[in-house]
Formats: sequence, C-alpha cells, structure tokens
Amino acid sequence: MSPVVRGLTMLYLTTILLGFAHGMLPPIIPVLEDTFGVSGGMAAQVVTAFTMGRLIGQPLGGTLIDKFGTRPAVLGGPVVIGISVSVGIVTQWFWPLLVGLFIAGAADSMWMLGREVAGVDLVKPNQRGRLMSGFMGFHGVGMGLGAWLGGTVGEEMGIRAVFAIYTGIAAFVFLVSVLIPSAERPPAAPEVAAPTGGSRLERLRNLYLQIDPRLRTTYLVLVFATASMMLYRMAYQAILPLRMDEIGLDPSDIGTLFLVVSFGSLVMIVPAGFVVDKIGRKWATVPSTAIPGIAFLLIPFTGDFGPLIAIAVLMGFANGLSLGSVATSTYDVAPDAVRARLQAARRTVAEVGAITGPLLGGFLAVQFGAGIAFFVYAPVLLIAGALLMFVARETLVKRPATAAA
Repeated sequence: MSPVVRGLTMLYLTTILLGFAHGMLPPIIPVLEDTFGVSGGMAAQVVTAFTMGRLIGQPLGGTLIDKFGTRPAVLGGPVVIGISVSVGIVTQWFWPLLVGLFIAGAADSMWMLGREVAGVDLVKPNQRGRLMSGFMGFHGVGMGLGAWLGGTVGEEMGIRAVFAIYTGIAAFVFLVSVLIPSAERPPAAPEVAAPTGGSRLERLRNLYLQIDPRLRTTYLVLVFATASMMLYRMAYQAILPLRMDEIGLDPSDIGTLFLVVSFGSLVMIVPAGFVVDKIGRKWATVPSTAIPGIAFLLIPFTGDFGPLIAIAVLMGFANGLSLGSVATSTYDVAPDAVRARLQAARRTVAEVGAITGPLLGGFLAVQFGAGIAFFVYAPVLLIAGALLMFVARETLVKRPATAAA
C-alpha cells in the first residue's frame, strides 16, 4: 500500500478499536457497584473521571503535538491508556480505578488530537471533511459495538475481564500505530513570533494572533459554535427525558427517539463528508446549529410521540452534518505551527459547554419545567447559526474548473 493508504487504514482501524474499548465502560457501571461495594451514583463517576481527564488532556496534547509532532501522542497515548486501565484488573479499591481512568482520559484526548493532525497531513485540504467525518463515524460504531460486548462480558465474567480486554486493545493499538506516518512539527512563519512565555491568557492571546487577521473572527465563531453544539447535545440527552416524562411518555419511547437520532447520524456520515468537501464548510456547519435551534423551539409545544419523532429525524440529520465539519473548518483556519493548540483550545471551551448544558438545564427544568430549558437554549443555537452564516468566512478553497480543450 502507498504511505497515504496505509496511514489512513491504520488511523481508521485504531479509531474504531479505541472507540470499542471506551464503549465497554458505561454498561459495566452496575457491575462496579457489586465488585467494589459502592453506590450506583459513585460507580457512574468512572464516566466523569474519564471525561474530566479528556478535558485536562486537550491543552496538554495541543502543546505536545505542536512542539514535537504527532509521534509522541500517537504512540504514547495507547501506552498510557493501557497502563492506566490495567489498574481495573488488580485493584481491590474503587479510588485507584477512578485515578486510572482520569489518566486514561487525558491520554485518549492527546491520542485523538494526534490522530487527527496525522490524518490532516495525509490528505488534501479538500478531503478533510471526509477524513473527519470518517473519524467520528468509526469512533461511534466502535462505541456501539463495545457497549454490547462490555455489557455481556461484564455480566458473565466480571469487570476484571473487561479491563483486561481494554488493556489488550490498547497494546494492539500501539503496535498498529507504529505504521502510521508521523506528522512532524511544522516550522513557524518567520514573521510571526512563537507563542511562548507569559501567563495562560497571554499564551492564548499569542496563539490567537498566529491566525491570519482575516480569519480570526471566523475562529472565534467556530469556538462559540462548538460550545453551542456540545451544549445542545448534552442538554438534549439530559433534559429531553424529563420533557417526555412531563407529557406522559414511557422509557421505551425515550429509547426509540435516541435510536432515531443515532441512526440519522450514522446515515449522514458519508454524505456529510462530501457536503463539507465538495459544496462548502458552511453547508454543514450552519444547518448543524440552526436546525437544532428550531427543534428546541418546537419541543415545548409537542404533546405526543409523533411530533417528537419528526424532531428526532431533524436532530439526527443535523448531528450527522456536524460530524467533523467544525473541526475541518478549524484546521482550515489554524496555521500549521499552532494548529493542535488552537484545535485543543476550541474543544476545551466546548467541554465547558458540555458540562454547563445539563447543569443549567436541570436547574431550569426543576424550577420552571423542562420545556423552558429548551426555550433558553434555542437562541444560543440560532445565534451560532447566524454567526456561521453571516460573520464566519467560507474556508473551503475550491480548485478552479479546468478549461475545456
């Protein structure tokens, strides 16, 4: 195989494998209760620990990749993940498992960012949308398959077996990652000072100033849009069940709605990549924020299952368009020398949105009803869509058509 084909094959393979490994965690939460003698709420903190680790790992990964290239993240990430999750095989206490999963989350965040940058260097700019959509899609497929196996193995063989499989997958990913071409550290533009020294805010400002002045506002819009997307996704998952309970629907109906959204996202993986690469980035980013904004305005007026199914179809369509489209636009905007740090900064802000969505939404639902929460979030999404449409620049550079002979 050519280096490009071999590299992409390895990147997609490792993506689905680590997605598979991560997907095994949520279904074993009830088994953790019995194994360690903790409450269900405490057992669920394994997901929180992993998520918090990913939040911390974003800026660390961005700095590592920009300074040393992708090799340390792509090879070191699976090693640290494997060592960290192996704690679950031997520990008799619950807190070492939480620490291990926190470290694994940080390493996973670094690995995912390194994988992206390595992939971006393998493809042309007008192929980035399909690359990112593929990453998101394969990761989702892996998560789904892993959830099925994790639940089965955890119930039949216990959590030790699940973490043994997780460790083995991480070791195999490391071996496969040796074949992934390394993206070396790009040289900084000579006329731009390197963003080093100073406080954290000063370093962020220096990073921002690396961006072409014509594209700086576009980057800020992409950051805001990403935070709004994460806010609506997490709020949708956390608050929609409360709204459905208010109107008298049962848990099976809730599961059906989420299944419809997931299926819609899966169907859109390939079309979304072509839309982003062939038509324009905005053709994906604008609908992926504006459509959920309209849906959130409609949800408080729905009183039965039928309209909610229609809304779920729209949400699945929008979620599919969002897969990788904002990340692709950010790679278009960010200079090579600081692309990982700028990507990490955008995602760190997005994680704040992911945490804020359920917290504020839950408060509003308790105080005023679940429908009010959707009303509050809808303008945020609509503003993000309007900014992407009218303020952000289109970052896809199309090749001029070849003149006919």
